[in-house]
Amino acid sequence: MAKEKTAYVCSSCGYDSPKWIGRCPSCGEWNTFVEQKLGKKSSLPSSLSPLTSNSSSPISISRIETSEDPRINMLDNELNRVLGGGLVPGSLTLLGGEPGIGKSTLILQTVLRLQNMKVLYVSGEESARQLKMRADRLSPDFTSQTTNLYVVCEVMIERIFDHIKAVLPDLVVVDSIQTMATEDVESSPGSVSQIRECAALLLKYAKETGTPIIIIGHINKEGSIAGPKILEHMVDTVLQFEGDQHYMYRIVRAIKNRFGSTAELGIYEMRQNGLREVTNPSELLLSDIKNSEELSGVAIASAIEGVRPLLIETQALVSTAAYGTPQRSATGFDLRRLNMLLAVLEKRVGFKLGQKDVYLNIAGGIRVTDPAIDLSVISAVLSSNVDTGIDRDVCMAGEVGLSGEIRPISRIMQRIAEAEKLGFSKILVPSANLSTLEHTHFKIEVKGVRRVEEALRELFG
Repeated sequence: MAKEKTAYVCSSCGYDSPKWIGRCPSCGEWNTFVEQKLGKKSSLPSSLSPLTSNSSSPISISRIETSEDPRINMLDNELNRVLGGGLVPGSLTLLGGEPGIGKSTLILQTVLRLQNMKVLYVSGEESARQLKMRADRLSPDFTSQTTNLYVVCEVMIERIFDHIKAVLPDLVVVDSIQTMATEDVESSPGSVSQIRECAALLLKYAKETGTPIIIIGHINKEGSIAGPKILEHMVDTVLQFEGDQHYMYRIVRAIKNRFGSTAELGIYEMRQNGLREVTNPSELLLSDIKNSEELSGVAIASAIEGVRPLLIETQALVSTAAYGTPQRSATGFDLRRLNMLLAVLEKRVGFKLGQKDVYLNIAGGIRVTDPAIDLSVISAVLSSNVDTGIDRDVCMAGEVGLSGEIRPISRIMQRIAEAEKLGFSKILVPSANLSTLEHTHFKIEVKGVRRVEEALRELFG
């Protein structure tokens, strides 16, 4: 008998080595090599390949004919926004997230609405009976009428292609890629080689037939998608499903998107009957602000995520360090930027916070990267430090520089319009942005500020 050949594969980037190595020479990660048995190379069944002989030969780019393929409307405004306007035919989309966050729920309730498309749902984790029970809970009206959704419970990729050939679906959903395996690779499902080979076969089929495929992926304890990093390189779109299980909000972000922007996000609310689109997240995030008592350490920021304006609540707590060493903690905000803003507050404004604990939280369980919330962070910290509340009818937007200046921000019109729509009476903005508002009239009072000290005088007198 021939001796089995083995190789060591980096679980981070997929680099192959004939022997074990401590540090991967490709990606630089340590202790990522795992032993894999080598088998014959897998290939897509020829019956599924519609390519002609001319398409495999080099051709001038000027001779390539293109047509504007319409995007597939997923009947979900939030998902369409993150995808860049809809699902692109022939694309391979990867959706990852924490266990129990709602990945399968989101995809299942979406495909149940697609009455005009034939969908094949391949499940490697749940039985058909379990899927039917979930579908009845999510959309009882749709499940009794849907005839275009086909469910198959299978993990071998060769038999999955046989089912695809028999059904000829317009959309394929694979749940999940870590449970799939091919007979040509002698390793367990979820290994680096199995994930890589199965994803390559699905990618080849999607590109050759123009059929979009959505695959669901697990994540590891570090928070990244399980399997080799090459999996994210192979697919066209990588969506990250985020959110704390203790909160009712769920956020879909595009980490990679070849057909749209990666700055977009979709917001959902988890309910008993599935995920509901949140068309105006500001109202939910600020639902109790107007009616609650005025407390210190709370400031309202007008932020932009993608092209969507959001009014979010910034909470800060400043207290004397109990054990000598001050603590710095931030939830939903970059901790390094918080330390920078605290240094600006101490150096430029004169408030000594070196011996005090500072805790910052972005309410609602969301994470914001917009630098325009710097002003609200400083205001909330100072409000907690002096134990004086900020007027609940005032919101703010501005980036803070190292010299204490309030730098101009983008899309100021959208930020002001969102604050006005939600009933705020005053908004603080950088003075440099006022020139763009000369011929615009708002009912809300727009106050320009140049430096941090000027903004704090407006808030605290």
